[in-house]
Amino acid sequence: IIYIIYVCKYTFYHNEGIFLMQITKENLTIIIVTIKSKNIIDDCLKSIDPDIKKIIVENSSDQEFAEYLKAKYKNIECHLTGKNLGMGAGNNFGISKSNTRYVMILNPDTILKSDTLSKIFEISKNLEFAILSPLSDNKDYPNYKIYNKLKNNENDLFEVDQVDGYAMILDKQQFNNNFFDEKIFMYLENDDLCLRIKKRAKKIFVYSNSLISHLGAKTVDKKYFYQLELSRNWHWNWSKFYFRKKHYGFVKAFIPGFLIFFRSIFKSVYFLIVNNNFKSKLYYYRASGFMNAVLNKSSWFRPRLD
Repeated sequence: IIYIIYVCKYTFYHNEGIFLMQITKENLTIIIVTIKSKNIIDDCLKSIDPDIKKIIVENSSDQEFAEYLKAKYKNIECHLTGKNLGMGAGNNFGISKSNTRYVMILNPDTILKSDTLSKIFEISKNLEFAILSPLSDNKDYPNYKIYNKLKNNENDLFEVDQVDGYAMILDKQQFNNNFFDEKIFMYLENDDLCLRIKKRAKKIFVYSNSLISHLGAKTVDKKYFYQLELSRNWHWNWSKFYFRKKHYGFVKAFIPGFLIFFRSIFKSVYFLIVNNNFKSKLYYYRASGFMNAVLNKSSWFRPRLD
């Protein structure tokens, strides 16, 4: 009886009935949201153990891309959404198709080391977490943030307040089926997810012995640079206002956003006068993203990738 009590203490989270266990190849699904990513995804998929299930969510109707992936890789599903859902909704779609307890959200412009996941498997045994992430191998660009100065990252496994969304393992039982906010098309969807889970006193960990490479901004083919820059500027300002309003209130969202809006309008007019149409349009889109958020309009803008 004493032994059973001892085991239960370390394998059962009594407040919510969550059994603690270990991540394995069998209970993990990797979810990768793509759009026009054929130029980059092979290096990512080749770095993943072929025995691990993978779900690709392609935000288009590109049947040729889906057939290419299914013919080349094992244990893979490719779902075509028929439209650009964005990262948050795309990841939610992939999560809904998974039947494992753990899912790893992974960007197509990432590359795992040979032991990235084996290290994660090892450390996850009986670990209570909502989000667990490997560490970026680029020390100049850490993939986590710690706001509480009392926390430290001197141990191999350390608790953080936020991790970047390009590589994160979620324990689905910790989320009550409430994952990414689908109102956010791109930017800050992972910040929102982390903040919401921290408000519920759930834990986010980074394991420094497990490393991952992130190429950064390489998810979509560079030939779409012009449209992507317009989209990034529009959505960054829409998402910043929406995120701040959601978590901190309208005033704290409006004041810093309006200063950027005012400068963006001024710069848009200036670059139009000096005949730099691209920069003029870029700053116009910054202002437009903010104003659409203030007017409570959806994040409707989509880049043209045809």
